[in-house]
Amino acid sequence: MTEVATQQGQSTTGQTESNGQQKFVHLKIQRQDGPETAAYMQDFAIPYTPGMNVISCLMEIRSNPVDENGRPVTPVIWEMNCLEEVCGICTMNINGKPRQACTALVDKLEQPIEIKPMRTFPVIRDLMVDRGRMFEALKRVKAWIPIDGTYNLGSGPRMAEKDRQWAYELSRCFTCGACVEACPNVNDRTSFIGPFALSQARLFNEHPTGKMNREDRLDALMGEGGIHECGNAQNCVEVCPKGIPLTTSIAAMNRQVTYHAMGAWLKR
Repeated sequence: MTEVATQQGQSTTGQTESNGQQKFVHLKIQRQDGPETAAYMQDFAIPYTPGMNVISCLMEIRSNPVDENGRPVTPVIWEMNCLEEVCGICTMNINGKPRQACTALVDKLEQPIEIKPMRTFPVIRDLMVDRGRMFEALKRVKAWIPIDGTYNLGSGPRMAEKDRQWAYELSRCFTCGACVEACPNVNDRTSFIGPFALSQARLFNEHPTGKMNREDRLDALMGEGGIHECGNAQNCVEVCPKGIPLTTSIAAMNRQVTYHAMGAWLKR
C-alpha cells in the first residue's frame, strides 16, 4: 500500500493521523480549457478518506475547486456514469496507464497521482475526450446483429455451448478505449481501427445470424485502416480491464481475412 502524504491546516474533513496531521492525496492533473488551447498541469491536495478512488478525488475538487496552494480554479471536467467499470467512459491515463478512474483505488497508486486524458482521442476539455472514432470503427465492421423489419423474428438459431462460452468473453467489451490508447499503431498518422473492432468483427462473424454480413466485415478489414495496420505489439491485451483475448481475436481475423482475400483473387 502506498503511503499517503500528510499536510496541516488545509481541511477539517477526511482522516487524521495519531499526531493530529491531516492525510492528503496529491494529484497532478493535466488541464486543457478547450480543443484548440494548450495543455497545462495543475497540482491538487485532496483530503484522504479510506477506500477513495480517482473519481472520489475529482468529485472533491469539484466541490472545493482550489489548487494545492489554496488558489481558486475552475472545476476539473471529466466523464463518469456507472462507477462500477461497466460504462467505460471514465477511462483516462492514470500514472501512465490507461484505466478506469472508478476502479483506480488511491491506496494502490503511487503518489503524486498523475492524471491525463487519453492521447489517442481529441480532447474536448480537461479529461473529457471525443471517442467518436471508436464508434465509427464499429460501424465499419457492422458490429451488430442485423434485423430486417420491426416484427418479431423469433429467437433465431442457437449457438453451440462451446462457441457461446468464448463468444461471451468477446461480448464483454464496453468500448472503454484502453486498448486503443495503448496501441502504438493508433495515432494521428494512421487510420487503424483498433484491436476492439477486430475482436467485435470476430464475435459477429461467428454469430449464427451475424454471419450474413461476414463478407462485408472482411472487406472492411481489408481496406484502409484494416488488420494489415496491426503491428502485433500486444499492448492491447495487457491493458484490457475485462481480460478479453484480443490478440487471439486478431490472429483469428487475420486468418479469415487472408482466406477471404485468396478466395476473391481465385474468383477473378
